Amino acid sequence: MKHLGPLIALLALFPIPPTGAEEAPPARVDRSLIYQPDAAIPGSAPATEIPVPALPGPHLLLDDYLIARSEHIARVVQQPRRDPALPNPIANAAEDHTFQPYLTVLRDPKTNRFRLWYGAFREDRSQNRSHLCTMESEDGIHFLRPHTVCTAPEIDFGSEVIDRGEDHPDPATRYVYSYWHDGGMCLAASPDGITWQPLVEGAVLPHDHDITGIDWDPLREHYVATVSNYTEGAAWSGKRRTTMMSFSEDLLHWEQPWFVLTASDALDEGETQFYAMDGYLTRGALRVGMVKILRDDLRATETAEGSFGRAHTALAWSRDGRTWVRDRAKYFEPDDNPQAWDHAHAWIDEQVIVEEQVYLYYGGYKQGHKMNRFEERQIGVVRIPLDRYVARSAGETPGTLRTVPFKLEAGVTGLTLNAGAAKGSIRVQLNDPATHRALPGFALADCRPVTTDSLRAPVEFTQARLAELAGKTVELEFTLENAALFALSFGD
Repeated sequence: MKHLGPLIALLALFPIPPTGAEEAPPARVDRSLIYQPDAAIPGSAPATEIPVPALPGPHLLLDDYLIARSEHIARVVQQPRRDPALPNPIANAAEDHTFQPYLTVLRDPKTNRFRLWYGAFREDRSQNRSHLCTMESEDGIHFLRPHTVCTAPEIDFGSEVIDRGEDHPDPATRYVYSYWHDGGMCLAASPDGITWQPLVEGAVLPHDHDITGIDWDPLREHYVATVSNYTEGAAWSGKRRTTMMSFSEDLLHWEQPWFVLTASDALDEGETQFYAMDGYLTRGALRVGMVKILRDDLRATETAEGSFGRAHTALAWSRDGRTWVRDRAKYFEPDDNPQAWDHAHAWIDEQVIVEEQVYLYYGGYKQGHKMNRFEERQIGVVRIPLDRYVARSAGETPGTLRTVPFKLEAGVTGLTLNAGAAKGSIRVQLNDPATHRALPGFALADCRPVTTDSLRAPVEFTQARLAELAGKTVELEFTLENAALFALSFGD
């Protein structure tokens, strides 16, 4: 069962021709993968394109792509911790009319001010129509009230905004906003993020479930749509909410969508469904996304009538932008306290880098998926150190980790580690990939141990400099003791 994703993708390339006169719709390609350390699938196995260019990075160790071998090393997902000092929820139903777990937070590169866009309920408290609202903040935590109700086309749901910058050729369409209406993804444009006009009439990308979002992929320089469908599939029972993706060069013409998140009855518990994937952040060669997982077969509060639905966030990542690997581990979970505002749902929807942290903004529900939607759907924030999603950790027993070969380009003179080693140590050895033996001057004994907790701890050798290896291919071999390694980066 663990190879169903690639098999479905292959079968989709050769669809059975229709037997009737009516032409069948295009087959839907499956580019969804599930992280399985022992499976020979991309994202779980080491890189096949060897050597890997030693680009500046960071090179995150979310999966096993860069790892050729490890011993006494544990992969540990770093769940964000709630901070009681933060005034959560930072946007609430009573004052701000929060209505959905979908939002956008952007930080202006000139003013450093934060802007939040979110879905707010209307005065008539319609369950199927909503407003787009916005608020600003100096610190990304305390938002200035009252909120501004945007002038926008009639919308069902959606709060995803992209800013194309003050240098965009058409200032009137600097901001673009995606929302679901009339059976698909619609787009509106704005010069200021407040007053919106349809970019084009009607849906630019039809789909049958009411969740949609857009993003810009800076690595491939195109627009990305992430949309939801309610459908059956070969790997799961019944109809489920699934997530699809499409690319566009101009926002108006989109590729036929393909699956990027699908359930597997063999690997997933209960009735696992995917409401959306969003909160994309580009880190080195990776695109990291946040997956909204819904379990409507669970109850959040046993004593409350109708409190079905408990939901958490999982990690996903992609190295080509098209094929996504999702982690089965829970990344961010609802608060176990039954009185907490986010006891039922905790769906991360945005990631914003703020100095040496990432602010993770999320939608929380108190009692269930459909409970008290006008009082209990609110927005909060948690913070993590930059790039610390997954650790490769060792305890008292020293662990070793050897990477796949890296090609050291000209100009690479340094190596830094995102590591937690304040109570232990990390040493690095550079090997000849052919022999797995240390290069002269780059053995473990030549490495000054890293013994700090740092996002950019320098690796120093006493007998040689990394610049001497320019143009060569090397393996990195780490020895960890009471320490954790999150990422590595090459630089000058």
